[in-house]
Amino acid sequence: MKHLSIISLALLFSLISYGQENWTLKTNKDGIAIYTKTIENSNYKGIRVKCSLPATLSQFVAVILDVNTATEWLYSTKSSSLLKQVSPAEVYYYSEVGLPWPLSNRDFVCHLTARQDPHTKVVTIDGPVVPDYMPEKNGIVRVTRSSGKWIITPAENNMVNIEYTLEADPGGSIPAWLVNLFATKGPMESFRKLKNQINKAQYKKVQYAFIKN
Repeated sequence: MKHLSIISLALLFSLISYGQENWTLKTNKDGIAIYTKTIENSNYKGIRVKCSLPATLSQFVAVILDVNTATEWLYSTKSSSLLKQVSPAEVYYYSEVGLPWPLSNRDFVCHLTARQDPHTKVVTIDGPVVPDYMPEKNGIVRVTRSSGKWIITPAENNMVNIEYTLEADPGGSIPAWLVNLFATKGPMESFRKLKNQINKAQYKKVQYAFIKN
């Protein structure tokens, strides 16, 4: 159980750069490809996840921006709640990641913003953390360095191509070797659940004024 919870850090708390060089394919199952990369001056390996899903751009964005339901698919997420809806394309939310005793849970406040390139129709969702947005909680380690990114590219036959990367430091005393050992299992579990999540009825007909499908 301890190892399974640590796996989630591979998705939520891995250090990554956005360059295309030096990525190593670690696993490719069920159409989900996961790459790792050694990061200079870091103890943590980076992760990149790529897959394709049958969905519209708006449908996928709706899932990511529906932060209150992240516990349904994002591995080891104990809680996730909307703090502020700035606009249909911009939200702040709080999330806590559950870890087994004696490790302390991690939490963070994330600022999600979605935008679309008007020419290519590619949608980018950035998600840096805002560590001082709300006070820290006793017994929980606040993540102060993290910046996730989704790149969603429209494809033929009503498909979208997904690329996810994350830059973060989990903080605290979690051994880097333990996080890296399970670096591919957490993302695989989350993306498998994401495939089911995106097909739920509440996302099927979502439309956004800022997105052209």
